Amino acid sequence: MNQGKYAFAQITEFLPRRVFDRIVQKHNGNKHIRTFTCWNQMLCKVFGQLTNRDSLRDLIVALDVHKAKSYHLGLGVNVRLAMLARANIRWNYNLNEEFAYHLIDYARRVCVCSDFEVKVDGKYLCFRFHDN
Repeated sequence: MNQGKYAFAQITEFLPRRVFDRIVQKHNGNKHIRTFTCWNQMLCKVFGQLTNRDSLRDLIVALDVHKAKSYHLGLGVNVRLAMLARANIRWNYNLNEEFAYHLIDYARRVCVCSDFEVKVDGKYLCFRFHDN
């Protein structure tokens, strides 16, 4: 029996929730939404990335396996295919963009050492390790 938090919940604790909520409020992302908020959707996307899912249906199958643990994973509600598909249709890309730029800026401030460099070239995030 699990005595602590799940690994996914521990990983997502590092994401700055207040910053994300401020961005969502700025773009009215949660307007007319009752249960499946932008934060829940972001966590589903992060779960899909971390578990290397190929499609939306594949992601839903993986989330269904963990249906009993969805609250403890931080997802809140049980996610259905139609719910996630509708949310993805109305998703504003500005939320991802601003949140990603905030995380990149944070990474630059935290990793201020000579042997690690974070550089953004257009669409790509480059990490370089320098050998001394």
